Amino acid sequence: MKIQQKRPLHLFDGYGVEMEYMIVDKDSLNVLPVSDKLLELAAGEIVNEHARTPFAWSNELVLHVIEVKSDGPAESLAGLGEDFQNEITEINKQLESLNGRLMPGAMHPWMDPFSEMKLWPHEYNPIYEAYNRIFDCRGHGWANLQSTHLNLPFNGDEEFERLCAALRILTPLLPALSATSPIADGEKKPFLNYRMEVYRTNSSKIPFVTGRVIPERVFTRDDYYSTIFEPMYRDIASHDPEGILQDEWLNSRGVMARFDRGAIEIRVIDIQECPKADIAILQLFVAITKLMVDEKWSSRADQKTWSEGDLYSILMAVVKDGERAVITNGDYLQLFGIDRPNIEAGELWKHLYDQVKSSGSIDGDSDQALQIIFEHGPLGRRILHALPENFTKGDLKPVYENLCDCLERGKMFVG
Repeated sequence: MKIQQKRPLHLFDGYGVEMEYMIVDKDSLNVLPVSDKLLELAAGEIVNEHARTPFAWSNELVLHVIEVKSDGPAESLAGLGEDFQNEITEINKQLESLNGRLMPGAMHPWMDPFSEMKLWPHEYNPIYEAYNRIFDCRGHGWANLQSTHLNLPFNGDEEFERLCAALRILTPLLPALSATSPIADGEKKPFLNYRMEVYRTNSSKIPFVTGRVIPERVFTRDDYYSTIFEPMYRDIASHDPEGILQDEWLNSRGVMARFDRGAIEIRVIDIQECPKADIAILQLFVAITKLMVDEKWSSRADQKTWSEGDLYSILMAVVKDGERAVITNGDYLQLFGIDRPNIEAGELWKHLYDQVKSSGSIDGDSDQALQIIFEHGPLGRRILHALPENFTKGDLKPVYENLCDCLERGKMFVG
């Protein structure tokens, strides 16, 4: 993997990818809160981040989660799945002495976050303690959710406008490809993407922190500060008198402007069963985003007219039903050049895939992974297919052991 030199990056010059995984006990598959011990084994001391150029491992809010990320933006997504897979292999080796292993999927299927959540107690703990004091991080929406983050660069307001307009339109469709969280509390939830359901409500004490997941219609840095950042800081100020949380990263929208790093971060993607699957979804998403930015099917002016409320309605339909969600907004479909009154979200993705499959933007490994997703549904659907209709925890364990094996071997899960 080649890392971009530190310089202002323009649209699609680089890709920052972050993947979060659960650490579980190898025998019971219960969450294992040892990320600090893992980092100590790797670095020789407890650190919040361990650099393994061109990657890094880092802590998260809770002790049973570890993040693997590109240490700087990668020049290309091609081959990145194999590189991430090598990091997974090394982490699992380190975890052997702790009787642990990594588990994929966006939510642990039977974790009780109210009794099992343990905050990271080391560097940056004051930030996590502030989150916990204000929002109570014991619920699923804080303590039990893992995702893949994609950072796409921009340089200046003109590029920000183009990228933000496209991402607002396309992001509501992502759970049709990426939903992996139909189960929590040992039971099937009424959402194929339950992570996003709990994510959207985790800041309900101060709702503006997450907003409606899809950001407001703001397309310049100054407007973003006045419309999103400043009201958000005002709303939390009385709960955070020391200003510990009043920074850009407090914004929890699913499409976040990070002016401090010159990028927009997408947080609507559940972590998959292996990095190959994550990178496949990212390659397709980026290929279609490029066409949206280039106004292939719709003008930027038309893209910018869409309110966050209308886009949120589409997002939540897809969060609930994944690839089977029926998109009934004909005006929205026109943005993709589709002249139909309705279409299932999965069928829409297949249509978009057909637009780019011969462009060279999707490599062989990614194409193979996408075909499994198109044929069998997102991982959440495949998990449900692997379980009996009225399943128990005893039924869950072998399925999630299989998922852990898929992650360890870099294999797709069919069910």
